[in-house]
Amino acid sequence: MPKGRPNTMNNYGVLLNELGMDERFLTPLRERLLPMTALLFPELGGACLDSHKAFVVKYSLHEDLDLSSHYDNAEVTLNVSLGKEFTEGNLYFGEFNQDPSPVPKYIEVEHVVGRGLLHRGGQIHGALPVASGERWNLIVWMRSSATRNQLCPMCRRKPQLVEADGFGDGFTEPPSVDVCALG
Repeated sequence: MPKGRPNTMNNYGVLLNELGMDERFLTPLRERLLPMTALLFPELGGACLDSHKAFVVKYSLHEDLDLSSHYDNAEVTLNVSLGKEFTEGNLYFGEFNQDPSPVPKYIEVEHVVGRGLLHRGGQIHGALPVASGERWNLIVWMRSSATRNQLCPMCRRKPQLVEADGFGDGFTEPPSVDVCALG
């Protein structure tokens, strides 16, 4: 069975499309969230999030302990705390499109098991170290091809598209990725 890394920063987790969860679970979930994302994130294409990348990540002692400051390759991100039992490991958030260095000002948010957070993909954020136990998170990067076809969220330039498999990186049909993501 294929085993891709969830993203470039996490070593422990699984891409949910590799388990066949896109059509029956993740696409309907994204579509059910559209009224809320349209209301909360109209400037990011929240009404027309038409693709996604979803994965589960694991944080624990002696594995991935935390996640440094970053932003997501998404217009809107859903982050759901799945558990198990853990202490510490809160999330933190900075400003939208904020440079991660020097050390920016952050707001710390407790991530409660069974609850999800919706946030702008371009909002700088991270996860503080877990002190004990295991923390599992469902992450869904939701993307709007209408928005990202105009400006790549990663390099902040007009995208140069090449064909890709699946949803690609959320650009227009056929599924495409921006050349900047290949480097």
